[in-house]
Order: sequence, then C-alpha cells, then structure tokens
Amino acid sequence: MRRLRRAGLAALALVLAAGAAQGQTPEAGRLDTLPAKQVFGAAKAPAPLEARAIGFYSKGCLAGAQALPVNGATWQAMRLSRNRNWGHPNLIAFLERFAAAVPGVSQWPGILVGDMSQPRGGPMLTGHASHQIGLDADIWLTPMPKREFTRDEREKVAATMIVRKDRLDVDAAVWTQSHVAVIKAAAQDPEVERVLVNAAIKKALCRDAKGDRAWLQKVRPYWGHDYHMHVRLSCPEGAKDCRPQDPVTPGEGCGPELDWWFSDANLHPKPPATPPKPKPPMLMKDLPDACRQVVLAP
Repeated sequence: MRRLRRAGLAALALVLAAGAAQGQTPEAGRLDTLPAKQVFGAAKAPAPLEARAIGFYSKGCLAGAQALPVNGATWQAMRLSRNRNWGHPNLIAFLERFAAAVPGVSQWPGILVGDMSQPRGGPMLTGHASHQIGLDADIWLTPMPKREFTRDEREKVAATMIVRKDRLDVDAAVWTQSHVAVIKAAAQDPEVERVLVNAAIKKALCRDAKGDRAWLQKVRPYWGHDYHMHVRLSCPEGAKDCRPQDPVTPGEGCGPELDWWFSDANLHPKPPATPPKPKPPMLMKDLPDACRQVVLAP
C-alpha cells in the first residue's frame, strides 16, 4: 500500500512537472490512470474555485471547500491529523446551526464532529467509500465535554459504543433520551437527505420516539455506525454537477423491513466458498471530468 501511494504521488508529480515546464495542462491520459485515492489523499488544501459538489457521494470531488473550525461554542472537531474537517459551505452551515440547537433539545453541551471530507473531496486513502463531495459528516454519539479537548486527546479519545455486544439492541447503560433528541434534530433539518445509524440504534429510535415520528423516515440502518451517526445533506439547490441519491423509502422503516438486520444471515454470515477478488482502485478517469480541474487547481 505504501509503495502504491508513493508511486501514485510520484507519477502525479511527474505529470504536473511536465505540464508546468511546457506551460500546458498535464496530459489527461497520464493523470487518468492514477488511483484517485492517492491523488486526492495527497491534497492538503482546498481547490480555490467556486464551491461545487461534483458527482455522487461515493464517486466525486469537491471544489471550493471550507474547513469547519476545530472549535466552536457547541462543537469540537476530532481526529485532526486526518485533515478531514472540510466540506461544502452548506455542510459547514448545517453543522454550525445543528450544533447550536443541540443544547436546547438535549442535555448535551454540544457535539463532537468526526470525518467530513478531504480538502478536495474525492476517495480517501482509508475508511469511507462516500464523503467524497463535501456533503457527508460523521457526528459522534458522544456528547461534547464542557472543556476543550487537547489536540492529543482529539486523536486518542474513543467514541462511546452504543450497540450491545450481541448486536440486537443498544446498550441500555449508555442510551438516553438525549440520543433520541439529537438524532431527531438532525433528521428534521430540511437540508438533511438521510441519517445513517446502526440497525440497533434505528430499533431503539423506533421504540423510543414520541409524538411526531415523520423524521424516522430519514434515519436508515446501515452496517457499522455503532459509535456515530452519518449525516448526509441533499445536493445544493441548482447544483448541476451533483448527483442526488435515490429518495428514502416511504414510511418510518420500523416494521418487518428492519427485522432482516437482526437475522442470523446478516449478523453471522457464512464466508463464501471462494473469496471474492479485491476490487480494483477507482482511477481518476472513473470520476467526473470536472474533478481534473479540482485536482490541478493551484
């Protein structure tokens, strides 16, 4: 993996150097053959272009990204060494207003924000398949403390495990009505397209939600997400380059459709007789054409 990363970055450097020496844009064919995660993972600063979410959540990039300040009155950004606290301006605005609302609907002083996007979006070297266009954010299901974390603590402090060991429900020792209120507040925001949580968390929400339950439609079960909720915003209005996700299924999602997640076939799957071949890396040519401009912006 390290050799591949070095090779990808070296190839990119050669492409850029050749183009710069001749005063030309690098040859598209040479750039297109590079693994996209190596290219975007190497970018340390945003593309100084008009803000645009380009492509799909799991196949795109981000121009004109903004950084979420590492500290706010009601939020703190975590895992700063990853340099993934970037997003479309719509995402930054959402996180700031959502964080400000959290103390009013729960007993939390604020939120802890995990991975958002890289400075220019795109595929990541490790972790997420999505988070590529600056409209996804992981919000820990752990309340912000009343003091400011040190930089070292932001790297080492673990998020709270919400799911019970048997994977069939939440841990009653940590689950509270504040969790319900915080997830509800995120789902009720009009710009939020969906909220992904572990199926056990969805199960608890179905059981514990009172009054208006329409927001449950946006909360969808998905693998992982034991410690955090993944909040996804809709494509910005008028964004021609942004490809929206299919609408969420109508209804609360609290009926038989939730049962499969707790079946033996899902919780204890049998390994395939023949292990699947590893997926080839996504190449630059697989991304929207506009992502070349994002990569090559100074």
